[in-house]
Amino acid sequence: MPQTVLLAEDDRAIRHALERALTLEGYEVTAVADGVEALAQAHRTPPDVLVLDVMMPGIDGLQVCRVLRAEGDRTPILMLTALVETVDRIAGLDAGADDYVVKPFDVEEVFARLRALLRRTGDRAVGATPAPAPEPAAAAAKDTPGQVAAAGIRMDVQARRAWRGQREMELTRTEFELLELLVRNTGIVLDHATIYDRIWGYDFGPGSKNLAVYVGYLRRKLDQPGAPALIHTVRGVGYVLRED
Repeated sequence: MPQTVLLAEDDRAIRHALERALTLEGYEVTAVADGVEALAQAHRTPPDVLVLDVMMPGIDGLQVCRVLRAEGDRTPILMLTALVETVDRIAGLDAGADDYVVKPFDVEEVFARLRALLRRTGDRAVGATPAPAPEPAAAAAKDTPGQVAAAGIRMDVQARRAWRGQREMELTRTEFELLELLVRNTGIVLDHATIYDRIWGYDFGPGSKNLAVYVGYLRRKLDQPGAPALIHTVRGVGYVLRED
């Protein structure tokens, strides 16, 4: 059975072009022109993945995302946005989106991001956990079945829940998987290419700000008064989780 995509885009030319491209790629596509139609269709026939334009009249893509997440719908959501400021991208992640593509986009990038989202969803559906990067014996993470813990962070991988100390954090799917990768490799510097491969399954190149945005947002959720920063940037290399 082909995987189903619900596409919501108010620009007719973009909607038709992307619908055709996705169909040729083998997806079964339902295309709608606004957020109201998107919500109605998502409730009527839940898709495997949603592609939502941020800027739509009436109910925009962010509102659609918030409504679905509030209802407990965890369907992967890819946002399309013409807004390039970091704060705008963060707004999409905060609404519960899993990933985003900035317009104008290359359709191959859309395909790659959809494959990554659907692959991660499929892994969880059969009970698989994304494979962590190799860990040397000195790594500080302490694992028990279904849980990982290090540097004051505790994660229940099966329940998709995470805590710093006693405080539970609300994380999107991508934020959770990024934090899990860092926790499993506490004290190890992970380069950009490794993180992109583990989390997205695709390296979007040196010009992409995708990883930096997610790391910045994850830092905000980890931060708490009087506590040390945990995610550190190793300039020109990547990121490492450690307590200083």
